[in-house]
Amino acid sequence: MDIVAIHDFLSKYSGWSDNIPFDRVKASIENSLNFGVFHNDKQIGFARIISDFSTIAYLGDVYVLDNYRGQGLSKKLMDTVIEHPNLQGLRRWILLTSTADWLYEKYGFTKLPKPELYMELFDPNVYKTDIQKPDK
Repeated sequence: MDIVAIHDFLSKYSGWSDNIPFDRVKASIENSLNFGVFHNDKQIGFARIISDFSTIAYLGDVYVLDNYRGQGLSKKLMDTVIEHPNLQGLRRWILLTSTADWLYEKYGFTKLPKPELYMELFDPNVYKTDIQKPDK
């Protein structure tokens, strides 16, 4: 994966990870199952999965660069993610999205039937602070 290219998109253009520090993107990639879309040697798309590989998977940071959209690459990326052998037999997949519902619906994603069951702990300012994590 081209971490520099992924960071550039996420921090400047995604709308969901504005100003995310490079080290955070690097750590997120190192701790995820990653999928890339490439044109020649240039990374033009990305998706990642956070999972226990037994019961649940979180799909995040899905994108294809604007200049490459409309060519079926998002569908091919999603096909590859959904069909990955380590992700078969999961009970639940989740994602957060404000765009491309039409794409995810093709793979069986639906709006939460009982949103009152879901909670989150969200810090919108976390990328503005430098938090030192202990070494593993």
